Amino acid sequence: MFKKLILLTVLLLNCLITFSQQLPPKSNTLVTDYTNTLSAEDKQRLEQKLVAFNDSTTTQIAIVIIKSVGQYDINQYGTALGRKWGIGQKGKNNGILVLVALGDRKVSIQTGYGAEGAIPDVIANDIIKKDITPRFKQNDYYGGLNAGTDNIIKYIKGEYKSEKQPQQGSKAGGTGFIILLIAIIIFVLLFIFGSHRGGRVIGGRGGVSPFWWFLGGTMLGSGKGGLGGGDSGSSGFGGFGGGGFGGGGSSGSW
Repeated sequence: MFKKLILLTVLLLNCLITFSQQLPPKSNTLVTDYTNTLSAEDKQRLEQKLVAFNDSTTTQIAIVIIKSVGQYDINQYGTALGRKWGIGQKGKNNGILVLVALGDRKVSIQTGYGAEGAIPDVIANDIIKKDITPRFKQNDYYGGLNAGTDNIIKYIKGEYKSEKQPQQGSKAGGTGFIILLIAIIIFVLLFIFGSHRGGRVIGGRGGVSPFWWFLGGTMLGSGKGGLGGGDSGSSGFGGFGGGGFGGGGSSGSW
């Protein structure tokens, strides 16, 4: 039974590692288009607007356009991407991600903990339905993203109040919590199972083999890999530093 439980846990870990590796590497711009849907001029206009907003309010709005999220839910994908990239300011976690999966015809707005007060789920859903997807249906992707971010900015301006940190467990079932829990379980099982049966995961002096520490570090770290490509040059953008995303936001399709 222990062997089956360990095998199941390892399979779950492999699935989570695969998911992490499918996320694109951190961008150094606020507008990242992996599909070349936006023209250079459109990207520059959006980038300049979002950089100026970041400079004046510290709130980071990132736009990411990818081909597909594969078999994953776009909201979960967006939450994981926001965490991996660290969208938002350090200590404030006031990042917002507008994620477009072009081939899936899906869009999601995900908010960091520090932006949930100004952009609750109902507002994110309203922006998607009224500003973004109607324009996307007309293949006006720049128009949808421009109008959507304009309204996000309108709601955010002067409303940033969230110096509070999220309570532990307030986002039960979040990806980060699941990864941490699985990592702890497998370490405990490996220690008990190996120490009683002389398994090779335990070193000669009772220590866990470095391989398993490496595996745990991979799970708890941000990881590498992704879609490649992306934008070069920051256009005045100083980089991401937050990442406190708990699954707040909404999504839609067109």
